Amino acid sequence: MAGVDEAGRGPLAGGVYAAAVILDPGRPVDGLADSKVLTAERREELAAHIQERALAWCVASATVLEIDTLNILRATLLAMQRAVDGLGQAPQVAMVDGNQAPTLRCTVQTVIKGDALVPAISAASILAKTARDADLQRLHALYPQYGFDQHKGYGTALHMQRLREHGPCPEHRRSFAPVRERLAVVP
Repeated sequence: MAGVDEAGRGPLAGGVYAAAVILDPGRPVDGLADSKVLTAERREELAAHIQERALAWCVASATVLEIDTLNILRATLLAMQRAVDGLGQAPQVAMVDGNQAPTLRCTVQTVIKGDALVPAISAASILAKTARDADLQRLHALYPQYGFDQHKGYGTALHMQRLREHGPCPEHRRSFAPVRERLAVVP
């Protein structure tokens, strides 16, 4: 059984990430939980343990262009499909966090709040979040004026201020209203 989850549906910038994890019952990872309730440091520690102990894992993403072209839900499902397809072994069942199921070559079960209830989904949540956070650090190095290292692309007051000051960069999601509105006022 693979757990599947995503990170980054709500932000105004950067890709959306998904992970799929098949845990090894013989090598448990202690402390798995929804990535949102863990500190960044704890997520990094757990991500290393998951990668070391899981039978299989894969992190995949959908780009900003795919998000703007498909919409965020379809891009998220595409990232999930890519993550499951990238596993070294095909699962019989994929348990997916939430209530929307990607099209997969195996049985799919959606689990609302699955990232807090199903250890394999928790593990996927952690891998997706740490991969997305690492990518936002990369974006911060390219576009330091936006403060991506602080807000990870979410529509915080700081991000909105920087968006007003600098306009959107290529990594901003043009299909999202705050970015689209900012584009409308830029000459």
